[in-house]
Amino acid sequence: MTTPYPALSRFDSAGENGVLCVETIGKIRRRRLVQGETISAIARDLGISRNTVKKALRSDGEPFEYRRRHQPRPKLGPYLSTLETWLEAEEKLPARERRTAQRIFEALRVEGYAGSVDQVRRHMRLFERRHRPTQVFIPQSFEPGEAYQFDWSHEDVELGGLDQRVKLAHTRLCHSRKFHLVAYERESQEMVFDAHERAFTFLGVARRGIYDNLKPAVDAVFIGRERRFNRRFLAMCNHYLIEPTACTPAAGWEKGQVENQVGNIREWIFTPKLRFADLAELNAYLLERCEQIARERPHPQQPDRTIEEVWQEERAALRAMPPPFDGYAERACRVSTTSLVHFERNRYSVECRYVGRVVTIRAYAERLVVVCAGAVIAEHPRCFARNQVIYNPWHYVEALARKPGALRNGAPFKDWNLPAPMTRLRERLAKHADGDRQFVDILSMVAVYGLEAVAAACAASLEEQVAGSAHVINLLHRTHAPVRPPPLQVPEALKLTLEPAANCDRYDALLRPRAPIVLITPPVENSDASPTDRTTEGAPPARHGECAGREPDGPEPEEARPDPLAGTAAHG
Repeated sequence: MTTPYPALSRFDSAGENGVLCVETIGKIRRRRLVQGETISAIARDLGISRNTVKKALRSDGEPFEYRRRHQPRPKLGPYLSTLETWLEAEEKLPARERRTAQRIFEALRVEGYAGSVDQVRRHMRLFERRHRPTQVFIPQSFEPGEAYQFDWSHEDVELGGLDQRVKLAHTRLCHSRKFHLVAYERESQEMVFDAHERAFTFLGVARRGIYDNLKPAVDAVFIGRERRFNRRFLAMCNHYLIEPTACTPAAGWEKGQVENQVGNIREWIFTPKLRFADLAELNAYLLERCEQIARERPHPQQPDRTIEEVWQEERAALRAMPPPFDGYAERACRVSTTSLVHFERNRYSVECRYVGRVVTIRAYAERLVVVCAGAVIAEHPRCFARNQVIYNPWHYVEALARKPGALRNGAPFKDWNLPAPMTRLRERLAKHADGDRQFVDILSMVAVYGLEAVAAACAASLEEQVAGSAHVINLLHRTHAPVRPPPLQVPEALKLTLEPAANCDRYDALLRPRAPIVLITPPVENSDASPTDRTTEGAPPARHGECAGREPDGPEPEEARPDPLAGTAAHG
């Protein structure tokens, strides 16, 4: 006598995909092979076909499913040859130039195809399986201190109450897996230099760097591994003694550690959204989290040790941080007539004497330096906003000497934060007609004596109730008068035994009238001599500048001139 079984629904007897579940197969086999029920009774009670019952009996108790041996294509069949030809031609093109399934479907519609786009997509997937074999990835292994990997990611944070997307620089040691994170406003070249400096200070310097083909590092990508690296990027690598290695384009698995780190960091640190006052506070937090994760998380290949412990062993193979590389990106610019230079939609002031000249702007991660002929002529904190003008009022002080009236309404001098004594003196001088010119004279003294000294002189002038530029400048001159050096100590060997007397009376004697000089003509001995011979006969030889037989052209030589003061000096 058979035991009645309740009829099973179609869902109970088969899975969601039409596969007969293991429990139903077990019931069929027990009722037929153990209890001896007929196939028709089992099929009727379970709500399945007799062929399905027979398949379950022929199986070994494992689930099975129906598979079609041939898929009919009533609408796509006539166009299969055309589609195959197109796909073979597309396979030879770069991935960027290949058409999508939607574009191929639209082309088939032009040929007369009346089916759906899903059939085209299914056939394209089958074509890819036949012509694109599955890639095999080989695990990598790195020696201590051998290499690091570098990459960027974009993260959403809140800075100063505003939602902002920052660029996060990832640097990861390949052996110990310790990493460093730092956020920036841009992904430009100077940010790459600054990220390497911070990472090497935090982690140490490895022998090789693995990069993708980022624009600040690679200028051109050639066939194979050949690359043309950026000149400044190579200068940085030479400074830190690093061998740069560029990955194959669109082959992120070649630096899979840092690629996988991007998703992990987004989950570990940036979820939920971080909120900080500014970028500096965010970077301080990221540095703390890098240390914390390294101390807490186990090493992927050595689960019994933390990342920090493996890094402590790797430090012996890492080089110490050398002097930092001067990491800047430079560009040439001409100074405008308003003494401004343009950089990234912002304007920065320089010293006004360089107006019209071509200067070099050196952009660092957090500041801008303007250089002309090797000399630094301006330095400003970097502004990442747009259409801003950053002034330094001291750059325009030299121009105020010619245009003192610009001190009142000049844009560079608006809200000028001067020391309190100078501000009070400026208010006092504003009541005078030439107050602006006087205050400009005081400002010009800053370049000579410094801001603190000028502020102290202004405070002293206010205490003495004398508000004027002449008095302030006089105070500065008296306060900073040069100190006389002490007398020299002459060695005994250089001392004179007879020191010359300082007698200025001889110069006064030059003002006294001099006695006339009387020439005595010697007697003529030979009357037959010619006039020329009589004149020159018996006369001493002529000196330089004299004519023979005539008076000297100039004053009498010093050795022949009597000194009227010699006796006076001797008696004195």
